Amino acid sequence: MADRAGRRAGMPALAMAVMLASGFAGLGYQIVWTQQASQWLGHDGVAVLAVVGGFFGGVALGALALGPRIDRSPHPARWYAGCELAIALWAAALIGLMGPASRLLMQTVGAQPAAAWHWLVALLGTFILLLPATAAMGATLPAMQRLVASPQRPAAAIGWLYAGNTAGAVLGVLASAFWLVPAFGLARTAAVCVALNLACAVAALAWRAPLEPPPPLSSAGAPRRWWLPLAMTGLLGIGYELLAVRVLSQVAENTVYTFALLLAVYLVGTALGAAGWQRWAAGRPGDDTRRARLLQALAAACLLGGAALWQAEAAKAALLQALGPSMGAALAAEAMLALLAFGLPAACMGAVFSQLCTQARESGVGMGRCLGVNTLGAALAPLLVGVLLLPAVGAKAALLVLVAGYLALAPWRRGPGLPSAAVALAAVATAVWAPPLRFIDLPDGGRIVSYQEGPQAAVSVVEDAEGVSRLRIDNRQQEGSSHSLLADARQALLPLLLHPAPRRALFLGLGTGITASSAAEDPQLQVDAVELLPEVIAASAHFTQVFHGGQPNPRLRLVNADARRYVRADGPAYDLVVADNFHPARSGSGALYTVEHFRAVAARLAPGGVFCQWLPLHQMDLDTLRSIVRAFNAVHPGGWAMLATNSLDTPVLGLVARADQQPFDVAALRQRLATAALPRPPAAFGIDSDLALLGSFVAGPQALARFAGAAPVNTDDHPVVAYLAPRITYAPDSSPRQRLLALLQVLAQAPQALQPPALVALEPEPGWNARLAAYWVARDAFITAGQAVRPVADVRQMLAQVQAPLLAVLRTSPDFRPAYDPLLGMASALARTDPAAARALLADLARLQPARPEAGQALQQLPGVLP
Repeated sequence: MADRAGRRAGMPALAMAVMLASGFAGLGYQIVWTQQASQWLGHDGVAVLAVVGGFFGGVALGALALGPRIDRSPHPARWYAGCELAIALWAAALIGLMGPASRLLMQTVGAQPAAAWHWLVALLGTFILLLPATAAMGATLPAMQRLVASPQRPAAAIGWLYAGNTAGAVLGVLASAFWLVPAFGLARTAAVCVALNLACAVAALAWRAPLEPPPPLSSAGAPRRWWLPLAMTGLLGIGYELLAVRVLSQVAENTVYTFALLLAVYLVGTALGAAGWQRWAAGRPGDDTRRARLLQALAAACLLGGAALWQAEAAKAALLQALGPSMGAALAAEAMLALLAFGLPAACMGAVFSQLCTQARESGVGMGRCLGVNTLGAALAPLLVGVLLLPAVGAKAALLVLVAGYLALAPWRRGPGLPSAAVALAAVATAVWAPPLRFIDLPDGGRIVSYQEGPQAAVSVVEDAEGVSRLRIDNRQQEGSSHSLLADARQALLPLLLHPAPRRALFLGLGTGITASSAAEDPQLQVDAVELLPEVIAASAHFTQVFHGGQPNPRLRLVNADARRYVRADGPAYDLVVADNFHPARSGSGALYTVEHFRAVAARLAPGGVFCQWLPLHQMDLDTLRSIVRAFNAVHPGGWAMLATNSLDTPVLGLVARADQQPFDVAALRQRLATAALPRPPAAFGIDSDLALLGSFVAGPQALARFAGAAPVNTDDHPVVAYLAPRITYAPDSSPRQRLLALLQVLAQAPQALQPPALVALEPEPGWNARLAAYWVARDAFITAGQAVRPVADVRQMLAQVQAPLLAVLRTSPDFRPAYDPLLGMASALARTDPAAARALLADLARLQPARPEAGQALQQLPGVLP
């Protein structure tokens, strides 16, 4: 007896340590499994929410199925150890099984599933795949509560155990996102969690002595009255979390760190609420009055948290201004937003859950059923709130529905009604006078063309006073504008013209639709364009009215699907695959830059096919670029790099590869340029010759390999880009033009960085290789010279800045048209006020580029020039 008493005396401290470790492992698994499951589910809103639903569903089933048996067992320690062991064994098995299972489920889902089928397979697939581990997770808290409770106090320590388990979950979220996954990858992070589960199982065996059986639980119908409040609080709690995350995604940066911080703060709040309830309320018998007050407080807290969401943008800007630019400051600002939105509501949720479980336990409901019913409600939240309610009514109305739900659960007859009435009145005032809970940056004199809120993102089209329209996702990520027609069209035409006779093309990512629509102008080409967000597809119609007479193009098929899943599914081979310049820091985008994805794209290329992956250099640092290049080179060791334009402010780099890894045939390229049956010829986009086409290349295979060096390669298991890219998003340490120039300098330092023989099969005529090499040198000089140029309206001041460097560029390469055209335009403008200076400039242009007639013709038209 003394030995048993000594063991029970040490139980509380050890129980808390075990709960911390178990919670750490549980949330670590959730992060790992969510990222792994997204590889077959995709990153659509339904799929991501299905992972959450499937995870909670397994926990609920385990708690409901195993909880009653644990409550009747005299050996809860064995149950706890067995559950932890089951979690560890299945999680270890999933390290090897996740890949094959994902491929099977991906084939089951299909490339373009109907919404109902996609949701069904996503939810059931995740539920079944994770079930052995998640069901065991659902039984750990009931088993531990049974261990530390006594027959006289069956509801003892519920708050402390829940707080300890949740606190461990906080550590698991932060450690996984900020350390384990970036440093070691997903599989090794899962292995760390497996070790923690095994340690928890061993520790539980310290309580191997049997316990006295508890009094029999009531079988009457009275305990069932707790099922509704337990289920509804689970549904409403996760529903509020999803709502706040969706709203804050329009203010925060939406990186992996953003979601880790939001989840961590939410969990901290629930842990503190449960611990506070245990400290101040657990010693007094539970009653309906206290429950009513807690639910009324929770409804008011959600309303206050929602009110904080309206001020999120201003609060973030104020804190960043106070702290200064740095990644730490940016993360602190996002943590502050999470605290404002989640702090008080989550604390009340933790207290309410502890109160409901204690009252239900004292009424004869087992802890397993309490947890299971609550988690079952949470499992329904992604579908009911995230997929159905939010897109249908908007964030403000959804918030008020959740507040009303909490008020409806408060027993008005047995508790004070005045607080509920006050909260209800505040909710009505919010409904009447508060603006929509959304964020749209509207410039002076601008207007909102369209706004759509979907399960995963809010998409807006905003037009400024000059009539320039911009497409934005969640008010943070600009996907293009009506002003970028030239640059967007070149991203289609450059790779399109590199193929001698393309018949079918695939574009991954739509944006404004200008790039894919430009390619579909080719009458010989069928284009499939895959876009994740249906709201983006709808908004793109505003930007593509300039194509095909404003009517839908039958050669352009828009596909609403996840790009990774579409590429990996069975389908036709493509002569051309063009991948959009996805923002690498946005959650999920880094998966489109992995070795596995590049390999899947290569498998969809037809013989002689061309693949071009565009990269937004203005949105990534060079370290992130190195990891992407190394992943690309792992699949295409003979690939090249090219620039979409010569822009300094929005440089876009393309990684280009051919399926046969062969160089280009200049004769075929010339034939392609001459016969391209496009409404607007390639010359209208600055691609007037084979030199202009191939002159966009900046690096060959050797230079790319040297540039990538030993950078960590981006893979599905080690998604380094998702964790590297946010650094420059949070705290830019350089401008886009500085990064472009630094890249060109690094590439140029490589021996034989880019030589014509590495790019083309044969020299078409003597001296052509030298002309191409000179074109590349001139292009780099042109970009370098542009760094010091400051645009001004006065043509004389502009000429003072650019005339000498541009003429020097033309001396290097008379073929470099981007230096010729600006000088020609300025000479024409100068002719109105200073004909002599214009004549001198035109003469220089005619001498440097005698093959082009424009300067000579303009010179003949100047006053005082003989015909």
